Amino acid sequence: MSSDNTLLNEINRRRTFAIISHPDAGKTTLTEKLLLYGGAIRLAGAVKGRKAQKHAVSDWMEIEKQRGISVTSSVMQFEYEGFHINILDTPGHQDFSEDTYRTLVAADSAVMLIDGAKGVEAQTIKLFHVCRMRGIPIFTFINKMDRFCKDPFELMEEIENTLGIRSCPMNWPIGNGVDFKGVYNRSKAQIELFENSGHGQNIVASEVGSVGDEHFREVIGDKLYDKLCEDIELLDMAGDPFDLEKVKRGELTPLYFGSAMTNFGVQPFLEDFLRLAPPPSAHKSDIGEIAPDSDEFSGFIFKIQANMNPAHRDRIAFMRICSGKFEKDMMVKQMRTGKTIKLSQPQQFLAQDRNAVEEAYAGDIIGLFDPGIFKIGDTLCSPKLNFNFEGIPMFPAEHFANVSIKDAMKRKQFLKGMEQISQEGAIQLFKRPDAAYETLIVGVVGVLQLEVLEYRLKNEYGVNIIIERLPFTYARWTEPGNLTPDQLGFTGDAMLVTDQYQRQVVLFANQWIMNRIENNNPDIKFLEIPPVYKE
Repeated sequence: MSSDNTLLNEINRRRTFAIISHPDAGKTTLTEKLLLYGGAIRLAGAVKGRKAQKHAVSDWMEIEKQRGISVTSSVMQFEYEGFHINILDTPGHQDFSEDTYRTLVAADSAVMLIDGAKGVEAQTIKLFHVCRMRGIPIFTFINKMDRFCKDPFELMEEIENTLGIRSCPMNWPIGNGVDFKGVYNRSKAQIELFENSGHGQNIVASEVGSVGDEHFREVIGDKLYDKLCEDIELLDMAGDPFDLEKVKRGELTPLYFGSAMTNFGVQPFLEDFLRLAPPPSAHKSDIGEIAPDSDEFSGFIFKIQANMNPAHRDRIAFMRICSGKFEKDMMVKQMRTGKTIKLSQPQQFLAQDRNAVEEAYAGDIIGLFDPGIFKIGDTLCSPKLNFNFEGIPMFPAEHFANVSIKDAMKRKQFLKGMEQISQEGAIQLFKRPDAAYETLIVGVVGVLQLEVLEYRLKNEYGVNIIIERLPFTYARWTEPGNLTPDQLGFTGDAMLVTDQYQRQVVLFANQWIMNRIENNNPDIKFLEIPPVYKE
């Protein structure tokens, strides 16, 4: 372990977390408000606001601004009261869940955002289970309390029954919707009054005071005041007590109520979260766990994004630093290739806005200029080290389409765009052995990814494409990769292709066809996850 107190202090003040939710729960809005309190921005604009207002800071891609949804993960860094914060804002739409899954691998904890009116929704359940598999602490923010919401006890029960995790309310709402008056802060035993002014664009102060103060009975009214006292007594008697060790093990989630749009409850939540959330933790590798305070540098690539700055047509690889200290221009070993490379032009982000970084520490997310040498899952470490971090899971595509160009003169731009977007992990590329290079098969997890592909090829690469949906729903890699067309049988319900690394893949129309072909070829393994690719 390092004896360098500076290294340890820097690592311990890092907080790296992802925000997860179902679409439209207010995730990007909450991200903005955290940035507002952190002083990173001075004015927050509504995500789906009027044209005169700014779009969400974390939604940088043009299609995101037009549709009002996040389709790619954003990374934002800022300082707040001595903490160095890395926020990973993830897409909520299920068609982009693969990007979210990869991003969660780089997080030490998660903030689960729930719409108070809708409760626990489908995408939240999926993302919650990924967090649970990773064993990371989960903090819950019940949003939109200034609108009509479910009963808070009903929401607690829903979280327990649907997600299988106990919850401990850290504050408690006083009314909801038009009757929302504020919250009771349980740890401080004080009422915090809600004041809606400025539509949440600026930081607002709340009136606070003791629950025993008769002034609050006058402000919120006898009915809500008496109900609050009853609720507090019930929570104190029958609710789960706060237990930080259970939180760290993912058995208990601290629960907060508020309104991200109006800023109410955001600052108390942020301060509590930073105090309770864990600093960077150890990461698993093929030689055991790698401690963050190790003297030697290590990290892994979890995301690649092309054309973040359309003017420069550049490509950025996002790296999670797992151990030690990063310094600009340092030499590291790329384990997949065995080559020693120089990490130049490192950057930190506020969405698409970047700052050059001279040094960074375990827990930080930094961007590296990528001339095409990085791949998702790459381990980078000090030249003297020799290990690989656990691989990042790849999710099998469920929708497939032929993609071809309208203008054959644009072949070069088409192939470049398809290759770069596939290297980001946004699509999976396949090719029929007998097909021209002007036609490729694309596999995606969600059909909206095809729309994004069409948009990006047109706007970033100047290429118009034709998309023809194919009837396949499953892709399986073969091992060994020597299956012949004759072994598939004469059926249009299966197709033999290769992926971008020349590995053999079979596309199947349905489960029945897949089972039949597998049974007819017992010597062939059909793999849902591709075999490891090494250069």
